[in-house]
Amino acid sequence: MNRNVRIHTDRILVSGIEVEVHRKRIKNMHLSVLPPEGSVRISAPLHTRDEAIQSFVIKKSSWIKRHVDRIQSQPKPAEPEYVSGEIFDVWGRLCILEILCGRVNRVEIDGDRLIMTVREGSTSEQRQRIMTEWYRRQLKAALPELIQKWENIVGVEAGSVRVKNMRTRWGTCNTKEKRIWISLRLAQKHPECLEYVVVHELVHLREKGHNAVFYGYMDQYLPDWRSIRHELNHPVNRAATGIKNGEANDI
Repeated sequence: MNRNVRIHTDRILVSGIEVEVHRKRIKNMHLSVLPPEGSVRISAPLHTRDEAIQSFVIKKSSWIKRHVDRIQSQPKPAEPEYVSGEIFDVWGRLCILEILCGRVNRVEIDGDRLIMTVREGSTSEQRQRIMTEWYRRQLKAALPELIQKWENIVGVEAGSVRVKNMRTRWGTCNTKEKRIWISLRLAQKHPECLEYVVVHELVHLREKGHNAVFYGYMDQYLPDWRSIRHELNHPVNRAATGIKNGEANDI
C-alpha cells in the first residue's frame, strides 16, 4: 500500500488530501468538494476496496486541489459582533439579540428575543464566550433524557457523552471507548436534529461503519432520518452564528 496513505474509519489521507468516504448502495463513485472549508467527500459502492478509492483520489487530485482552493478563497461570512439586533439560531428558531448591562453575565430567551446581560465595557470576545457556554448548557440539559431514551431503544450504553465545539462534524463516536462527542452547534438546530445525531452515534456502537447494516438500523429506529439529515445540512433559514469556526459537514 502507498506509504502516503493512512486509513482511518471512513476517512483516508492520500498525498495530503483528507477524504471522507461514504459507502452506499450505488453503482459508481462520486466525488464532492464541499463548502465552507473545502472538505472532500467520496460516495462509493458498498464493497469498493480502499485501494480503488485511493487510486481514484490520486487521479482526481489536481481537480480536487483546484476546487478546494476556489472554495477556500471565497469571502467568509462576517463574524458576529454580539451587538443588539443581530440574529442567532436557538433550537431552530431565529432570535434577535438584545444586549443589556448588569453585574452578572447571563443569557435568556424572552419570546423571539435572546437577551444577553453583560458587564459594561465587555468585548465581543467575552460576549462570544458567554454565548458559547450558554449553548453548551442548553445541550447538556437536553442530552441526558435523549441518551437514556435511545440507549434503551438501540440496546447499547455509551461510556460517556460530551459536548465539543467541532468544526467539521455534528457528532463522532469512539466505538472502542464507547465515547460520544456532540457538536456544540446542535443547540442552534431544531431539537429533532440533535435527536438524529444522538441516534446516529449510538447506532455506531452496534455497527461501526456506514454500511448496509448501519443504515438498516437507522431505518428501523428513525425512519425519517434522511429528511432530518437534509434539514440539518441544508437549512432554509441562515442566520448569524453564535459559535465560531464555521458550519459542520454532513453526518
